[in-house]
Amino acid sequence: MTDFNVEALSLKELRQLQKDLAKAISTFEDRQKAEARAKLEAIAKEMGYSLTELVGTVVKSTRSPAAVKYRHTENAALTWSGRGRKPQWFVDALKAGKTPDDLAVG
Repeated sequence: MTDFNVEALSLKELRQLQKDLAKAISTFEDRQKAEARAKLEAIAKEMGYSLTELVGTVVKSTRSPAAVKYRHTENAALTWSGRGRKPQWFVDALKAGKTPDDLAVG
C-alpha cells in the first residue's frame, strides 16, 4: 500500500480521494458478490440445478408512482402527489388563503 501524508493534501485532493475510495469499495463489493454468485452457480450446476431453480427469482419491490393530487393554479407543471414533504408552492398557496381543496386535481 502506498504511504502518503493526508495532512499535506488540499481539500480538493481529499474530496477526490474520498470519491475514489467510495468507488473502490463499491467495485470491490460488486466483484465479491459476482465471485460468490459464480461459486454458487457452479455448485448448483454440479448438482444438476440452476441457481434460480434453488432460490427462485429475485423480485424487487418498487413503489408505483403516486397519482397527482394537487396542481399549482397558475403553473400546471407544478404538481404534488400528497406524499412526502409539501412543496414550497403548496405551502405558499396555503399561506395566501387557499385550501388544499382549491389546489386538488379534478
